[in-house]
Parts: sequence; structure tokens; C-alpha cells
Amino acid sequence: MKSAIVLLPGLNRDRDMIAALTKIGGKAPATIWETDTEIPDVDLIVIPGGFSYGDYLRCGAIAARMPVMRAVAEKAEKGVMVMGVCNGFQILLEAGLLPGALMRNASLRFVCREVKLQVANANTAFTRNYQPGQIIRCPVAHHDGNFFADPDTLARIEGEGQVVFRYAENTNPNGSINDIAGIVSAKGNVLGLMPHPENLIEKAHGGIDGRALFEGVLGIAA
Repeated sequence: MKSAIVLLPGLNRDRDMIAALTKIGGKAPATIWETDTEIPDVDLIVIPGGFSYGDYLRCGAIAARMPVMRAVAEKAEKGVMVMGVCNGFQILLEAGLLPGALMRNASLRFVCREVKLQVANANTAFTRNYQPGQIIRCPVAHHDGNFFADPDTLARIEGEGQVVFRYAENTNPNGSINDIAGIVSAKGNVLGLMPHPENLIEKAHGGIDGRALFEGVLGIAA
């Protein structure tokens, strides 16, 4: 499977994501820049975490308006898999590729620690190598990860199975409504999540709970 990673000024998790895609997929991803208007023929596009454009205005607001995101949106519309992690999730929301919003953490503090996640929907290309209801470990590092949606939107994403990860065992680090940690688009090909699965893919990280997500989306059998 061919993959590509979007590089934007201020992102700082790009090397971690490149390493994960390379180690698990066996091939380094192509790199896409903020001014690119065309994306090569790939099966997966990933937007990593960090602080794109210094988080000015709102987290992800400037990045979402870069030419590359129009190209990403066009690819997503055609069914290409897209994944945004942390700031990447914020960018996908600002670009309108996912519903809802990410607000300041309820504690008003930056949170960097490990949390527990429950797999709320194992019937997606991203989560198919997990078991329904499975509890996994995953690190988080963010200041604006408090997911919110209006009642109608929340009812829709809950009712249609778009919530794929929830914070579990009282480890919600940001106050997200319904403990939501990650959601997919209605078509199921766009995933946004706040935790960092790329930082828990090998024993040197202290665990491999994040590895199954990459294996699933890269088409590697469990």
C-alpha cells in the first residue's frame, strides 16, 4: 500500500509517523508540502501532530486553508484513506472533513501522559485488527483535545458508529463529550484521533498497542 504524509510548518510528529509507516508498511511514505496542489497516487494520507503555524487563530485553522488540504479533501472524496493524529485531527475538523470541534482541555492545561482507549467500533479499515470493546494503551500530548459536537451532530455520529475510540477507565484527559477520542467520517475513510498510536508500535516504546491500527489501515492481517 502506498502512503503519503503531509508536512506543515510547526508539525513535530512527522518523523515519528514516517518511522511508523516505514517500519510497519515496509516502505517510506511520500512527503507532501503545504503548497502542493496535487497528491501522488496513494492509498493513505496521514497528517501528523504538532503545532501547525503555531496554533494561531485556532489549532489547525491556518493549516486547513492551505492548498494541500484542498487536494487532501479531493482525494478523500474519491475514497482515499486519510488519517489525522492530534493536530492532524484538529486540521481535519477545521477543513470540514470530520464533524465536531476540539476545544481547550477542561483543565486548561497541556496534558502529556498515557491513557486507556476502548475500541468503540472495530468495523473500520483503521480498527479492523482490534476486537470490539478492546482496551488499549496510548499516549496523548495536547492542549486542545476536548471534543465537542452539538446535540444533533453528536446523535448522528453516535448512531452511525462514527465514534471509533473512547477514553476508558476514567482516563479522559481533556473532558471530551462522551469520552470521544477518535471518530471516522460517514464514509469511513477519514479518521481523526487525539492519542498518538505511532508512539506505541514497538517494544522500545514500552508496548505495541498502537501497531494494530497501522497494520489494519495498511492492509496487514492481524
